[in-house]
Amino acid sequence: MAILSKLTPNLFPPPNPSNSKDTRTPSPTNYPPPIPIPRYPPPPPKPKPTTSPSPPAFKVPHRNTRYRKPVDPGVISSDPKSRRSILIGTSGLTYHLPGAPFDFQFSYSESPGVAPLAIREPAFLPFAPPSMPRPWTGKAPLKGKDGKKVRLFDSFDPPPPGKKGVKYVESPGPFWAGKYPVDGRTREEILGEPLKRWEVRMLVGPHVSDNRQVNLGRDGMTHNMLELIHSHWKRRRVCKVRCRGVPTVDMDNISRVLEEKTGGKIIHRVGGILYLFRGRNYNYRTRPQYPLMLWKPAAPVYPKLIQKSPGGLTEDEANELKSKAKNLAPICKLGKNGIYLNLVTDVRNAFEGSPLVKINCTGMHASDYKKLGAKLRDLVPCVLLSFDDEQILMWRGHDWKSIYPNSPTESVTSQGESNEMQSQGESKEVISSPKMISLWRRAINSNKALLLDEPNVSPDDLLKIVEEFDGATRAAEHSFPAIISSKESEPDDAATSFEGGWQSNSPLGSLPIDRLAKKLLG
Repeated sequence: MAILSKLTPNLFPPPNPSNSKDTRTPSPTNYPPPIPIPRYPPPPPKPKPTTSPSPPAFKVPHRNTRYRKPVDPGVISSDPKSRRSILIGTSGLTYHLPGAPFDFQFSYSESPGVAPLAIREPAFLPFAPPSMPRPWTGKAPLKGKDGKKVRLFDSFDPPPPGKKGVKYVESPGPFWAGKYPVDGRTREEILGEPLKRWEVRMLVGPHVSDNRQVNLGRDGMTHNMLELIHSHWKRRRVCKVRCRGVPTVDMDNISRVLEEKTGGKIIHRVGGILYLFRGRNYNYRTRPQYPLMLWKPAAPVYPKLIQKSPGGLTEDEANELKSKAKNLAPICKLGKNGIYLNLVTDVRNAFEGSPLVKINCTGMHASDYKKLGAKLRDLVPCVLLSFDDEQILMWRGHDWKSIYPNSPTESVTSQGESNEMQSQGESKEVISSPKMISLWRRAINSNKALLLDEPNVSPDDLLKIVEEFDGATRAAEHSFPAIISSKESEPDDAATSFEGGWQSNSPLGSLPIDRLAKKLLG
């Protein structure tokens, strides 16, 4: 193999750089570009904006900043020229405008009822300045194609019949025969006479399956919703309000606020849906006009809901209750944007059997279940312990009273104790919940349960008592006794033996069994 390697020539000799010539084509980079690259001049410098004083409302710090200014109840900001002021009170942050029928708020139904401790932004009114030539309504004035103003129609100025391109407008009313709309100024004059049942059904019927509605969410009844409801009343007599989320815990509060602020009347309420009637003599042109809020004010800082020693408990006692509630099952699971109509009643019933109650709020926003806890604290009432693990933990408190009156703790003294136990005066107490006692009393009054006079009864005697009670309850189910007799004449002794027997108070032939007997014998 060594000899062959010496004899065989090198099949791949190394290239000689001196003798070799590069026959490859030059790379494209060696050629000049066919079109020269254009060179544009630099952009002209932008003109610097003129320094004009901007309104202070646009200099509000960002919501994520740590702006915090402690405030005391009372006036925190005022303008002597426009006589506008910002107030702090139990209703939260309110805005006073001259000539307004009430102080404005961002939310009228969700105010916590506690004075805030601080504000998260500088005190500015979220309304348009009074120097505007036209009150701001959230949109530009309507203009036609030729620049002329568009005529607006309402219930007192309906469009002519057959006019195209105009939405449907309902007339004032309903009115009885011979009556016409009146120019009312007060709430009683605008509402007119109370509605009859058939009028309520006539007004509510078309809106049941209609999706033209006002949606009321976690913020409750807001200020701008007033103008929105009046825009619905401009064309229709009834405004449908659909409520979801935290405000549905207290629907009575929502109904009261809607009637007070809008001046209407709730004629029907089912679940989380309200039907708000504008009134028989409602006129859109004479309605109260309120300025719109141009932005949502930052919520002020309120006292903490969870205290270290809540409800008169020490910190150790509160921690002990929290540790006991770790294995406590929640009474319900709340969904996001749900309807919580029976939540207060469920919590009150749960407190009848346990001093601690837990509600599962997994998936809900933290602000939502904290607002729920604040509402339950005032409506049940109860003491809030924690919001850990997205769950509301409540304690019924020292001042808790049962919702079932006249239901003391039942104690049944056993009669079969030994003589030693009787001599010592010891007794066995059986404690039952007041709700169970009320159910027992209802069953006894309706002859569905029997109260034994002697608790110590042998099994045979108990079986006999049960059989007798079963027969008595079955007999009590029939209101009148029934006897079927054939058409054939019976002997006189049977008739005479039957006389003087039972006497029925029901008229002859009025029982269902009598009609059945007529069909069988006829």
